[in-house]
Amino acid sequence: MKRAIILAIASTSITFSGTAAKAADFINILTGGTSGVYYPLGVALSKIYGEKIEGARTQVQATKASVENLNLLQQGRGEIAFALGDSVKLAWEGNTDAGFKAPLDKLRGIAAIYPNYIQIMASKESGIATLADFKGKSLSVGAPKSGTELNARAILAAAGMSYADLGKTEYLPFAESVELMKNRQLDATLQSAGLGVSSFKDLATSVEVQMVTIPEEIATKLGAPYISATVPAGTYQGQTSDVKTVAVVNFLITHSEVSDETAYQMTKQLFENLPALEAAHKAAANIRIEDALKGMPVPLHPGAERFYKEKGLL
Repeated sequence: MKRAIILAIASTSITFSGTAAKAADFINILTGGTSGVYYPLGVALSKIYGEKIEGARTQVQATKASVENLNLLQQGRGEIAFALGDSVKLAWEGNTDAGFKAPLDKLRGIAAIYPNYIQIMASKESGIATLADFKGKSLSVGAPKSGTELNARAILAAAGMSYADLGKTEYLPFAESVELMKNRQLDATLQSAGLGVSSFKDLATSVEVQMVTIPEEIATKLGAPYISATVPAGTYQGQTSDVKTVAVVNFLITHSEVSDETAYQMTKQLFENLPALEAAHKAAANIRIEDALKGMPVPLHPGAERFYKEKGLL
């Protein structure tokens, strides 16, 4: 009875309030594991949206990242999600090997954000310095069919290898992979994340490690959305020189059933509050409005489109 009264009051406020559309909106932000970059940025976005979008109620959901996030969006179980560009492209196409049973036709774009660097950290004692050194060694490639795992498969294939060439393949999230390495039960872990990811910072301060080089020709062979990139010296403790790797751009994605006003506000508040995101994680320093539409693998949400038109980008 009490619940019915509360619902009746809520219904009345939606009918008569001038901010009805906004007041009725719930924004669930789909991120990744708590030791990655998506999660702290999602927490920061939640705070921004909760404070800046009138009447919005926000929630942050830790997930297995890209593939799970995109499937959840298609089901209407989230309003905005972080995802890797290659995962978004495969989701739109309905690539079953990547974890998409059918084309995810409800996906809509909000913005290209920062690049994910595919970073591989190996224990010093493993002797792994190049991709060729992985033969017979153990590697954690991220949760099964996560964006990270899709990256791992692609990179090994470009190097003429597969999981069959490894001594052992572990399908573990970032934090669990690091724990295994600390306990000397794993030779290396591949993690797709922004620079300075907390899991690698933790690992580098706990055991002797080295970054594994991914040469430029691998990025060339892979093609878009992969690009050649560099992990600058000093990103992690003990890393005394630059390390070549590959990167892939991350996107913020929503779905077609999110209201135009909410999508507009989510896009607008993202770009008007970049310092707050950068305070949550330095990866956000690479988010630039002039790059927001580059390589978008899905149609823009009309609400996001309205924002970019206002800014003269469309």
